[in-house]
Amino acid sequence: MNLENAAKPDSHFLYPGMIFAQSGQHMITTVLGSCISVCLWDAALHFGGMNHYLLPFWNGDGLQTPKYGNVAIPMLVEKMISLGSSRGNLRAKVFGGANILENSSGLLNIGARNISFAETALIENRIMVLGKDIGGTAGRKVMFLTSTGEVFVKKVVKGQG
Repeated sequence: MNLENAAKPDSHFLYPGMIFAQSGQHMITTVLGSCISVCLWDAALHFGGMNHYLLPFWNGDGLQTPKYGNVAIPMLVEKMISLGSSRGNLRAKVFGGANILENSSGLLNIGARNISFAETALIENRIMVLGKDIGGTAGRKVMFLTSTGEVFVKKVVKGQG
């Protein structure tokens, strides 16, 4: 394959509280701490989308935004379906949920709560999870190539440049 003539994917950086899903070839990048990103890939149509949420639940106050898992995951699923995906062809990979705050446990451990919500939501939506890199104490830089479903992860440790 001649790499010089190969199509290069469009690059998109996903900030917290955002969703990106489009057909075609895209490289979506984000950086996570306790936040979660769910990457959805359509195994038949070969395109995908990704979200980046900060907290598991929107409580109904204020604006309903995808910075909450219970908004971000259904929005991403619906966006993929609106682009032609069948729910049965969707595959997921889940990243993030680090415990990045020292001495954070129980209800304060937002990372663990975010992970729990993502896993439950994907089961309820009957979406197969093909891979995950979750928990721990390191942040992550995540790069998702939507045309192939490949995800590249680099751990980001506090104090390292």
